[in-house]
This record gives sequence, structure tokens and C-alpha cells, in this order.
Amino acid sequence: MFVTKEIAYVGVDDKKLDLFEGMYEVPNGMAYNSYVILDEKIAVMDSVEKDFKVEWFYNLEEVLKGRKPDYLVVQHMEPDHSGNIVAFLDRYPDATVVASRQAFSMMQNFFGTDFSDRRMIVGDKDTLSLGTHELQFYTAPMVHWPEVIMTYDKKDKVMFTADAFGKFGTLDFHEDWACEARRYYFGIVGKFGMQVQALLKKIADLDIQAICSLHGPVLKDNLDYYMGLYQTWSSYEPETEGVCICYTSVYGNTKEAVELLAEKLKEKGCQKVVVNDLAREDMAECVEDAFRYSKLVLATTTYTGDIFPFMRTFLYKLTERNFQKRTVAFIENGTWAPIATKEMRSMLENAKALSYTEHNITIRSALTEENRAEIAALAEELAN
Repeated sequence: MFVTKEIAYVGVDDKKLDLFEGMYEVPNGMAYNSYVILDEKIAVMDSVEKDFKVEWFYNLEEVLKGRKPDYLVVQHMEPDHSGNIVAFLDRYPDATVVASRQAFSMMQNFFGTDFSDRRMIVGDKDTLSLGTHELQFYTAPMVHWPEVIMTYDKKDKVMFTADAFGKFGTLDFHEDWACEARRYYFGIVGKFGMQVQALLKKIADLDIQAICSLHGPVLKDNLDYYMGLYQTWSSYEPETEGVCICYTSVYGNTKEAVELLAEKLKEKGCQKVVVNDLAREDMAECVEDAFRYSKLVLATTTYTGDIFPFMRTFLYKLTERNFQKRTVAFIENGTWAPIATKEMRSMLENAKALSYTEHNITIRSALTEENRAEIAALAEELAN
């Protein structure tokens, strides 16, 4: 597959992977992307996960047609992209490695060598001429590792963005980009919104006609849409007006309360109401929804003098990723000493720019008529 007449895709699809980074469910697999820029000199943009060496070299040779690459540009050192650096340099002994200084330090850690005899260290705005293609490098520290660089091809106006603008899923699985890109972003990059904002400002004046990420499809059409989503996500602004309800329930009473609240919200005209059972749903999907919608309802039981473990894990994942700028409501359940609201609010105390609803609900085991009236009042407040 060619991105432009002189830029080819040589990545691979991993259809056997079940958990990306040992944590994120990927039912549709994962793409490890790599590209080749063909010019007077040839640059290969990143390698792939080590288990795909044979497939990657086959794809490379199909594009190279007997030529030898001059450069391997290493934009990101995670093993799913750096796994074949040594194999590449063994196969092409005259090639030079191009990377940031920190990336070479990481190579020493990974491979026992920093390739000091065949390396080119690049920093912000440094350039590399391949002939008609001139590459300009942009440092992108903590998007989402410290060594990351991104590369702009001035001729074809292609931006190689490392892991930014990536998504879960293989390239032959066609789905809405935003859904799996959002889950990927908030799971993996979400903590580093400030750094993403700095990057977006740095590249704002570039004429970008295509985005080549290390995961997911090449983006060519409607790039303002993708850039806009990254602007929204990295600034922690709500993407969609709506209510996300996340709950745990031991014997079904808290679940009954949540379902009643969702029903009342829809009666009040809320078009977007999402309900997630934290014990059963993919936790990364729940995190994605909490960041997507403008309002969050947290409902759980008091459990061993604390809150239910799935809720504690969920709140940790939110605060770890700088959850902020949302309206939050609480529903707690406890037979003799309900403290769930107190504990949940405590976990959110360092979150920025949160507002809390006036109506919060305490259930003592089963719903009462008073609770039902309180739920109706909370629905009214959230809807307005």
C-alpha cells in the first residue's frame, strides 16, 4: 500500500493479540505500522514487534526492490515499534539509525548498545535530506514516552506521528475511527494532555495532508476532525453533552437505582445516557465514556468499610489520567454505615474543575419511595 507515490506502508497486523500492553482488550487485534520513504536515499520509519520480523522484512523487500535503506528513523522505543532494530541493522549494515538522544539511551538499555558508530542524533526542527524529500523532526516528549520524535515530510506534507492519532484494531478491520482511537487515547496517552497540547501548538502551522501513526489507518480526509478531537481530548473538555453512569452492585439494589435514574434522565430529554457495570464492562471502555461525556454519576456500595473494589480501581484510573471539568453525582448504598460517597469524593479531591450535584442519594439496602423521589430530583438536576 502506498501513502503517496514515494511513501509506502510496510507494517503488519497482529490478529492473535488479546491484550495490548498486557491490559487493553483488543478483540480486533493491533496494527504495528512502519513506512518507507523512497528517494535518492531511503528512510524506513520505525520497525515492528519482534515476532513479526519475517513478515516485516518481506514487506520491506517488496518495496525496496533490491535497493538498500540508508536510514532507520526510530520515533518511539516501545518494543512494539523497536523490536526489530537490531535485526534491521544486522540485515542492512550500511544503514544509519536516526533518533533522539534519549532514544539512544534506551537502546543501550534494550540492546546493550547505543549504536554510537552508526547513529544520527536529532532534536527539534533538525532536518534530514533524502533528495527531494526533506524530513523535519519535532520532539514530542511524553506523547507518551520521553524519547518520542515525530517527523514531517516537507515534500509530500505527511506527518509521521509516532503513537499519537493511533487506535486499536488491525488495518483490515473497518470501524469508526473515533471509538477505538478514544479508548486508546485515554487509556495510554490521557495522562499527558499538557504535552499533547504543546505538540499540537508546535505543529499547528504545518501544512499536513496525511497523518501516519504507528497504530491504525493512514488519515488523509477531514484532518481537521481528527485534530479537533485531539484538541478536545488533550484539553480534557467534554466531547459530548450527556450522562455517563458507572456503578457496582452486590445484590441488585444499586443496579435498580441506576436503571431508574437512566429511565428518568431519558424522560427528561437526555439524548445521551450511558450505563456501565464496572464489574462486567471493559474498564478501558468505562474510562473512555467518563472522559467523553459532560456528566458522571458514580454509584456503589459500602464494602468492608470502603468502596467496592471495581469502583476504587475505576476512580484511580480516572484520577491517574487527570480527570477534570465534569459534573459529578453520587449514589451510595450501605445497610448500616454507608460511607461510599465520602470515600469516592475523597478520591476525587485533587481533580481539577469538578462540580458536584446538589442531590446525592443514600440507599440503605433497598430502594424506598423517598429514594425514588430523590432519584427523580437528581435526574431533573442533571438534565438541566
